[in-house]
Amino acid sequence: MIGTRTPFRVSFAGGGSDLKEFYSRHAGCVLSATINKYMYIFVHPYFDERIQVKYSRTELVSDAGDIHHPIVREALRKFSISGIDINAIGDIPAGTGLGSSGAFTVGLLHALHLYAGRHPVPEALAREACAIEIDILKEPIGKQDQYAAAYGGLNLITFYPDDTVRVEPVVLSPEKHQELENNLLFFYTGGARPAREILTDQRRSTMSDPKTFRNIQTMTGLAHKLKVSLEAGNLQDVGAILDEGWRLKKELSPKIADDRIDYYYALACKNGADGGKLLGAGGSGFLMFYCEQPRQEKLRHALKDLKEFKFQFDKRGTKVIYDTASEVNGDD
Repeated sequence: MIGTRTPFRVSFAGGGSDLKEFYSRHAGCVLSATINKYMYIFVHPYFDERIQVKYSRTELVSDAGDIHHPIVREALRKFSISGIDINAIGDIPAGTGLGSSGAFTVGLLHALHLYAGRHPVPEALAREACAIEIDILKEPIGKQDQYAAAYGGLNLITFYPDDTVRVEPVVLSPEKHQELENNLLFFYTGGARPAREILTDQRRSTMSDPKTFRNIQTMTGLAHKLKVSLEAGNLQDVGAILDEGWRLKKELSPKIADDRIDYYYALACKNGADGGKLLGAGGSGFLMFYCEQPRQEKLRHALKDLKEFKFQFDKRGTKVIYDTASEVNGDD
């Protein structure tokens, strides 16, 4: 049996610049961090040569081409594996803006490589995950989730026109790292949404609307600015940068925010938040706010009808948590 654990991510700045429609014309970059919410993938031999897959449903097929789950189907085609049982368990529902699909793909590929006796590096896992989701399945998504899940930590991830990607750690002192974590609050707005419709609309406007393209250029500048502020220990800049990025992001597509999201965002800023954003492509999911600790109870009271989401940063990307072949079990 092989088990992998792959982190979800939160994105602070630069979202949208990881779409090929943008970075093929101007280098994109996203500043993001992985958190202690995970996708778990377990694989082990099945009783016979059939394939069993368990996620929100259970599939039992004789051929990988008959699997309904598109990512599992294409991953197994890549590896030509049969007689296998695959189980997926996520801490957070899909469609809530935390990069669950990218984490699923990276974690599955990691487990299948290990099952086949190989030990892939993060770059290879991220690249293969992007190939499956973007090139083969034609999902209208970017690359940031796959690279965040594979590498882990707080990073500036840059996407170049030649399709290369650079992952650059953002270096903070332990004290500032903890302060940043303490000053971020997350609230669940309810519901889940497929990103496809929003991202398709965004891709279209990126190609056709010069204002959209300029907005994303400005957002990449905010990602660089945030990295400089964080590494200088100037955490007081975080809220304003998030706020500016959120206002620019809302202009990318009318589907990103609705009146309900705008209401809660404005309410939060009136009650202690320095700024924030809706995580993911938009529509629903988690609102993230930067709010210094003395004002946090006021913010929590103002948003009391939303569920608060507790988290911690996770500095590691996808990892093996169980491997009977090498007798690895746990965090070693």
